[in-house]
Amino acid sequence: MFDLDKWSEILSTIRKHKLRTALTAFGVFWGIFMLIVLLGSGKGFENGVVNGFDIARNAVFLWSQRTSEPYMGLKPGRFIRFTTDDEKAIRENVPEVDVVAPRNSLEGTFSVVRGTKNASFQVFGDYPDFFRVKPMSMVAGRFINDIDIKERRKVAIIGTEVQKTLFKDDENPIGEYIKIKGIAFKVVGIFKTAGRGEDIRQDAQTIFLPHAAMIQAFNQGNRIYWFAFTPKEGVPAKVIEDKIKVLLAQRHKVAPNDLKAFGSANVEEEFKRVQGLFLGIAGFSWLVSIGTIIAGIVGVSNIMLIIVKERTKEIGIRKALGATPFSIISLIIQESIVITSFAGYIGLLCGIGLMEFIGYMMRKYEVQMDFFAPPEVNLTVAVSAVIFLVFTGALAGLVPAAKAASVNPVVALKDE
Repeated sequence: MFDLDKWSEILSTIRKHKLRTALTAFGVFWGIFMLIVLLGSGKGFENGVVNGFDIARNAVFLWSQRTSEPYMGLKPGRFIRFTTDDEKAIRENVPEVDVVAPRNSLEGTFSVVRGTKNASFQVFGDYPDFFRVKPMSMVAGRFINDIDIKERRKVAIIGTEVQKTLFKDDENPIGEYIKIKGIAFKVVGIFKTAGRGEDIRQDAQTIFLPHAAMIQAFNQGNRIYWFAFTPKEGVPAKVIEDKIKVLLAQRHKVAPNDLKAFGSANVEEEFKRVQGLFLGIAGFSWLVSIGTIIAGIVGVSNIMLIIVKERTKEIGIRKALGATPFSIISLIIQESIVITSFAGYIGLLCGIGLMEFIGYMMRKYEVQMDFFAPPEVNLTVAVSAVIFLVFTGALAGLVPAAKAASVNPVVALKDE
């Protein structure tokens, strides 16, 4: 039940000692404020790094290198060459694989020509499934499809920077031709990726060709330079990485313990390490903030002890007139909760306000940083902080309240 007299007493006590109360409450305010700022900034940092993953988070890339161990009469130092037969073997013998995307590229220095304009760009030969490994948004046209592969069509999908370099601003590249090493390819799509920083700049200067057309046009035979894979749902990327390496080692007569014959990059494991890093950052933020809050609680508790000491005679009179221990305890605990909850709530509002302001300014002025996105405050964290405030407020007043309840009325009335 709401007791107006009790709340009036609490507010009267706070007004009587404004500076003391404000300095005491500042510790709780600062702890909650720092918690929100640290967690919000950590989330912004996490989002910035995660958004930089412009490829499937369970992707595996695998390429060939030189052997380092002799095996079955073969000397070390052999360079392994993947072929289209390896692709078929992987599809047939590793059922856990969902996407198999063989990849080739053009090496050396060459120019891509369109009319009187020319420039150097990265050129890759890919399958349609690579779109599932590295998601892209099509600005115009389409990506490589199965018919392109089957009919070995000489078509090209170009990045936005390729478009700007080879075509006029008012010119539609779709349906036009570009020449790569003297061979004409028809532009059927323009893409852009979701990466940021240097990655997105490199992608914008990239041209994709159908894998089958590339190996035929540039005499690459049945060779495959490297692979991109993703596992089926529920299968760890490490499983397919290990199985494919074992299979390829058997096919190319590579020693089972030769770790240098194949190079690989497991995006899933990298992503897990990044998540572990941010989990550690969040834990550190909680540790620092809770330490600050505890210091504030101790300060509140000490002030409440002083208040109990100052009001010893008053408490004695209350008890002599029949006040129950519960009414004394509730008065002290309520005052403690008011101080901590109000200070913490202000800290919560200030922290959220600061994070929202930074996020608003970054979005308004389109600020893009490689490792930092607009900060976010988790609603669950905010609610948890409010609950924590009420709990800490009660905790701060517990010892002083117990001391007040134990006051002997006779001794209290003699107190000077």
